[in-house]
Amino acid sequence: MFINLDFESKEPIYTQLMHQIIEGIARQELKPGEALPSVRSLAADIGINLHTVNKAYQQLKQEGFILIHRQKGVVVNPDGIPQADEAYMELLKSKLRPLVAESICRGVNADEFIEVTTNLYRDLNKKEEI
Repeated sequence: MFINLDFESKEPIYTQLMHQIIEGIARQELKPGEALPSVRSLAADIGINLHTVNKAYQQLKQEGFILIHRQKGVVVNPDGIPQADEAYMELLKSKLRPLVAESICRGVNADEFIEVTTNLYRDLNKKEEI
């Protein structure tokens, strides 16, 4: 998996790193049980502080995407990612709400918004057609 960070972005580096790892899992470039680089190794490879990588890994662990073992290192959750529940759907709505509101303000209609999200979903989810 290739990590590409935008150091000029307003989005924090650890968040960008998390999103790219999650995208790698969604695209099935990272498989359940697959090892990820150690905190030190990844930090050195992409030229960022190891605390930044650690913060991303800890958040991914908390959300169930990865497991961190003392002996095995960091691995994509071998049991798979926890499935969406009611709490996740509420979180999804709260994250989408400002994007929908801004899209409305910028003149994006519902069909255009749905087309953009559908295309993104298809791009990331090769295993399932909508």
